[in-house]
Amino acid sequence: MQIANIQIGQGNPLAIIAGLNVLQDLAPAIACAERVQEIAQKNDLPLIFKASFDKANRTRVDAFRGPGLKQGLEILTAIKKHTGLPIITDIHTNEQAAHAARVVDALQIPAMLCRQTDLLQACAATGKPINIKKGQFIAPADLEHAVKKIKHFGGHQVLVTERGTSFGYGDLVVDMRSLLRMQEFSAVCFDATHSVQRPGQRDGASGGERKFVAPLARAAVAFGVDALFLEVHENPEDAPVDGPCQLTFGDLDALLSEVHSLRSVLKPRFEE
Repeated sequence: MQIANIQIGQGNPLAIIAGLNVLQDLAPAIACAERVQEIAQKNDLPLIFKASFDKANRTRVDAFRGPGLKQGLEILTAIKKHTGLPIITDIHTNEQAAHAARVVDALQIPAMLCRQTDLLQACAATGKPINIKKGQFIAPADLEHAVKKIKHFGGHQVLVTERGTSFGYGDLVVDMRSLLRMQEFSAVCFDATHSVQRPGQRDGASGGERKFVAPLARAAVAFGVDALFLEVHENPEDAPVDGPCQLTFGDLDALLSEVHSLRSVLKPRFEE
């Protein structure tokens, strides 16, 4: 599949989807995009910048959600104009699809909504590439039905993303076999930051274990994943959402250097 000018899938370079969990203000958002762009270029990896304008599925009613659709799309427009990067953002309602599609290069379906037929249809109607996050509650093979829905409604550029599976209470587990199983019907991305969440384990908000992000990302690249999804923050401890799961810019630089080297060593295998 393709997002803007970036080809994603077998035989293509490892794509990086990276950026902010949620937008706050314009200046720090542009600064983040610049840093992530610089790091991706340094490591010779194609980048799609990600940021959310609304986090509508937070656990607590008083959790930070972001600036909302109008202001959020204004910020994303400014980031795109300033950096030239392709942009992806997630939507939660049918009505948001057409508005977001006027600004961004790809739309993302949150994991909790991956089976919502009307939302998938609204995204397909925009003609934009679509990234479907695999719900924590479904088997990898079952996500093919969501891909088929997109194609039924006229969408053709589809990426699917593994982000961990519910395991017991308040934890997620990643089965790397899912990456190969989903590659049977789609290009596949691995979300290394959300996969280390510990839902509800931080006073009614998501906790997480950052130390596992890099090992899981390296494992996914070794398995032959087509893209990596990573969220960063200048100071994760001050991030309004999912701080324990996010990387610093230094962490991102080190990890992209590692996965680029790993991908280079294994390149002949991925081009078979």
